[in-house]
Amino acid sequence: MTKISRYLAIMVLLSGVVGVVIGSVFVYQSITKTDKVVTAMREEKVTYLLPEEEVEKGNVIDTAKEAEMVANQVKEHRHNIAPTYNDLLKGGKYDPTNPVHLQYSQAINLENYLYLGVLALGLTQVVLASGVFMIVTGLALGLAGMLLLKLPVTT
Repeated sequence: MTKISRYLAIMVLLSGVVGVVIGSVFVYQSITKTDKVVTAMREEKVTYLLPEEEVEKGNVIDTAKEAEMVANQVKEHRHNIAPTYNDLLKGGKYDPTNPVHLQYSQAINLENYLYLGVLALGLTQVVLASGVFMIVTGLALGLAGMLLLKLPVTT
């Protein structure tokens, strides 16, 4: 192994360390953000469409699958009020004293809240997978760098 090859081996080893560190940060961020989103969902205590026995147990909407199911149902109900926001207003302005306008805005607010939870939980899964990939790649690079460093030095 020449001196240049030795420096390249050290660079590969350091790249592995960086990969493990950054991957660990990704995994940590994913876990903490998932916990934050799930905690926020549990605090809201949305139980719409859950079976009565689940509600009695204290279960709430707190997974991406449940949130998407409920958001889709809320969207369907909202479209029964008016197919679009423009159709709701019929060329006029939003009137918060109008019960139909208020019901529509509450539905769209809940729908958006639930879809945001779905997106957030999906993104944290992507970040987790990326972090795990970085750690595995970093370990492989680190091992390769260590093996290259053990090769005898030639001049």
